[in-house]
Order: sequence, then structure tokens, then C-alpha cells
Amino acid sequence: MHITVLTDNYTYIDRYYLGEPAVSYYIQADGKNILFDAGYSDVFLKNGHAMGVDFSSLDYLAISHGHNDHTGGLGELLPEFQGTSSKPIFVAHPDVFEQRYADGLNISPSVTAKELEQCFSVRLTRQPLKLTENLYFLGEIPRQNDFESQKAVGICRSLSGDICDFVADDSALVYKGGNGIYLITGCSHAGICNIIEYAKKVTGESRILGVLGGFHLFELDNQTEKTIQYLKQQEIPALYPCHCTSLRVKAEMMKEMSIEEVGVGLTLEWL
Repeated sequence: MHITVLTDNYTYIDRYYLGEPAVSYYIQADGKNILFDAGYSDVFLKNGHAMGVDFSSLDYLAISHGHNDHTGGLGELLPEFQGTSSKPIFVAHPDVFEQRYADGLNISPSVTAKELEQCFSVRLTRQPLKLTENLYFLGEIPRQNDFESQKAVGICRSLSGDICDFVADDSALVYKGGNGIYLITGCSHAGICNIIEYAKKVTGESRILGVLGGFHLFELDNQTEKTIQYLKQQEIPALYPCHCTSLRVKAEMMKEMSIEEVGVGLTLEWL
């Protein structure tokens, strides 16, 4: 599996790409091309084009959850498929198109399911879905441990009224390698430890070889402390926390384990 970071909060010095507080990854696995998340704007497209990515060759577009720092660029992507016979498969949780608000801002996706259907075959699922021979979309993540926060992130708005949004649609990808599994997350609202445990169950593999993505950890609190303890026990050789993982959390993690820097243009070859 080959992964290229198209969008992240950070960029590398002397590598002239654009950054924004968002996520997008281009993944090549088992002969298939997958875009995982579409950032906040057209930044992922600009970076991808500069890196030589042909978006019209996508087989799948998978979305981790319906917040606008992961779906904001969807409208910018649609013109890439005009005049082509290609119709990739869009994969996400059924709640991905909910109307969401936080801190008075609309943080919903930039397009509707109907608009996406012009260019994509839309597949919404709560269950795990195999995208390639070895790559899985995990669907809805069971939230089973007692330390990963289940705080609402704003509200979901519907005809029946506003409800607290616990981001039930938060998902991730897992790749089954030769000697274990690799995970790619968006924001890990479901909890990175919950995600890892569910990935083990879905794949039948217990060895975690690598994790790339946001962990949604900002403060040095009980959740962070227990998450670090859990990750240390897993003895993960390639750990790449990014996006919604604060500097202070990364610094605390480095006291207990080795972590790697992430920026736009990072490429990983995971086997």
C-alpha cells in the first residue's frame, strides 16, 4: 500500500505545497486508487495535481466522517470527472450528509448525496466494507472502552429538532499487510483505541504495524494518559499522529514511544 498525504495542518520546509487544518490522503492498494477524505477546500486538488495525481482514475472515494474539514473539498472534486466515463464508488457511513453545526458555524459537507450521484456510485454502510483485497472501510466503530471521550461535537439539525452530535459516522480504513495491519484515520472521534480494537476484530489480526491520522487529542487529561498507555502496550513501530493531535499531546507521547512527523507530501510504503 502506497500512501501520499495530500492535505494536513502542516507542511515541510522546502517542499512547496499548501496546508490547511484538514485531512486528505491518496492511497494506492492492490491495483486500486482511493482518495480518503477531501480536506476543507481545493487544497488537496492543488497539491495532488502538483504531485502528479490523476483524480479521474479514482476507484473509490471514502470519507471518514461528515465534518467540513474532511468533506469541504468534495464540490471541487466533481469537475475532475466531467467528460469521463469513470464513476468511482463513494463510501461513507449513512449519517455522513447530516446537517451539522458547531460554535454557530455550519460544518456540514459541501455537497449533497444527490449531487455526488452525478459522478459517483454512492455506497453508504454502517458495516465494514472491503474496498480491495486487503483494504477495508470499517463502517461504524463500536465505542466500548470507558476512557475515550463521548462528548458531543455540536448538533445535528433535522425536521424533528436539534440533537447532540456524537459523530457516530466516524470511521477509518484498515489495510491487512503481510505481518499485521495498518490504520488510516480521519479524526478518531470514536477513539483511536476503539478504532484499533475494531480493526483487529474485522481483520482477525492483532499486530498493529502502523497508524496514520488524527487522534482528536488536545489536552493532557485522563483520556490522553490512558490512550498513550494503550498505544505503548501495542508496540506500534510506525506511529504518525497528525491533524487533530495537539503539539503538547505529541510531546507527551514522545516520552513513552517513537512517533513520526507528518506533513503534506509525506509518502509511506506499507507492506
